[in-house]
Amino acid sequence: MKMHAYLKMGVCGLLFGCFGCSSDSSGSSVPAPGETLVLEQIVIGDQSGLEGFDNVPTDAVIRLDFSAELDPATVEKNIYLRRSGKVVDAQIDYDGALSVTLTPAEELTAQAEYQLIVNSGLATPRGTKILTGKVISLTTTLDDSDKFERIPDEELLTLVQQQTFRYFWEGAEPTSGMARERTSSGATVTTGGTGFGIMAMLVAAERGFITRDEACSRIQRIVTFLTEKATAYHGAYAHWINGETGATIPFSADDNGADLVETAYLFQGLLTARAYFDGTGAEETLREGITRLWEAVEWDFFTKEGSEKALYWHWSPDKGWAMNLPVQGWNESLIVYVLAAASPTHPIDAEVYDNGWARNGAIRNGKLFYDTTLPLGEDYGGPMFLSHYSFLGLDPFRLSDKYADYGEQVRAHATINYRYCVDNPKGYTGYGADCWGLTASDIDDGYSASSPTNDLGVIAPTAALASMPFLPEESMAALHRFYYKLGDRLWSDYGFIDAFNLSTGWYDTDMHIAIDQGPIIVMIENYRSGLLWNLFMADSEVLAGLQRLGFIVGEAGA
Repeated sequence: MKMHAYLKMGVCGLLFGCFGCSSDSSGSSVPAPGETLVLEQIVIGDQSGLEGFDNVPTDAVIRLDFSAELDPATVEKNIYLRRSGKVVDAQIDYDGALSVTLTPAEELTAQAEYQLIVNSGLATPRGTKILTGKVISLTTTLDDSDKFERIPDEELLTLVQQQTFRYFWEGAEPTSGMARERTSSGATVTTGGTGFGIMAMLVAAERGFITRDEACSRIQRIVTFLTEKATAYHGAYAHWINGETGATIPFSADDNGADLVETAYLFQGLLTARAYFDGTGAEETLREGITRLWEAVEWDFFTKEGSEKALYWHWSPDKGWAMNLPVQGWNESLIVYVLAAASPTHPIDAEVYDNGWARNGAIRNGKLFYDTTLPLGEDYGGPMFLSHYSFLGLDPFRLSDKYADYGEQVRAHATINYRYCVDNPKGYTGYGADCWGLTASDIDDGYSASSPTNDLGVIAPTAALASMPFLPEESMAALHRFYYKLGDRLWSDYGFIDAFNLSTGWYDTDMHIAIDQGPIIVMIENYRSGLLWNLFMADSEVLAGLQRLGFIVGEAGA
């Protein structure tokens, strides 16, 4: 720090005991009677006040105005700028009267949080200390320049798919070939995320990121691991598995066995792969392996061994049904009931769907939010993943039943999520028409299912990007923002990081989660070509299951 003080010596600096100067017998200053020192205002650009400052320019110069002159010796130690606990190098200029100017030595970091500190040690030349110290928060403005060269949207979509795919290809656990739960998970692999990753491999083969043979071989490695090493519970798999040994990794104390929802996501991917690989040789072998696993799942067992008219999420070999969690809608788990009804060996009937999933019609909503009617689910729609996970393979625009038109459901859900972010009732930094998307993701200090009713200021790219088939223009606007404007913070070797908070300047350091990365690739492809929808919906067993549950299935592309 460097300080320039322009001092007027005056008679007080030349003579002892003069008028207006006060000292004790030792020569130390003592406060002058009646004198006060307060911070009257802070000026940054065209903003002034004493509270927090938003959108502070990165080249900001900060002026502090006081009610009395200052002792220069106390200025430098008691006025400074701090970020993440560290003092920012800056020049302090005191005019010798009432104002201090602070000029950072280097341009501030864009979209970052700083604290301007005024400590209680600040004093006048006569020893009067400031009445109270201050900590003023400053948040710098976004750097709105393009971080990457502009390219056609089709090229950008391909780039996002290819880069994100690397998470499931290069970042996979090497023994099993399955998807790691998150970037830092080591040998811990995720059953559901692997199903999403399998679908991503089909996109990669179709787009030429890898060869068809490479995709077939990697999926065969996964199928072999599931068959020979991974522990199955009545044909279902755990949420987390050790990708080296196949042993179950408990998700919680009582969740140490089968997870039916994660299993459904896995088989959504495997059945789509079975439809894609329609050749002979290795492809035929893969199809046969998938079929054996598929036919081994005892879906009907998860009605508590037939005692309930609902599917249950978990079963443990030593805790039994201790979790006691029925799979009830509306949420992300529609695919569970569809696959359970589609099973050629252990199917459920429509009564289980109506009573367990639909709760005999209680899944209906029908209320207006942002002038949009929401057919099903919780108010404001909940986190966006509820409309993503089951619809990676199920085409909502071809489905309706007595409860809803599912194209209307997913569009309404995405529209409400989008309009809430545009409305931004909590005033978070950055929210708007090109920066939206609330879903389950990492947050500043943990993990949360963000939604309009649980908004913590965190945007997850997967929420908007995986909604591309539902709101293409709004999702493309978000993609432009995430890549071109925020790409220096969000873009990485495996695509976009999981989440960020522009109000706090937080960007996810763990970076990626399988169940968020997968829907980005798959749903962009469904928007572009319908590839995964067309494959999954062409499966004769899936169609039979939908019909068993009372769905009306429209034509592809209708």
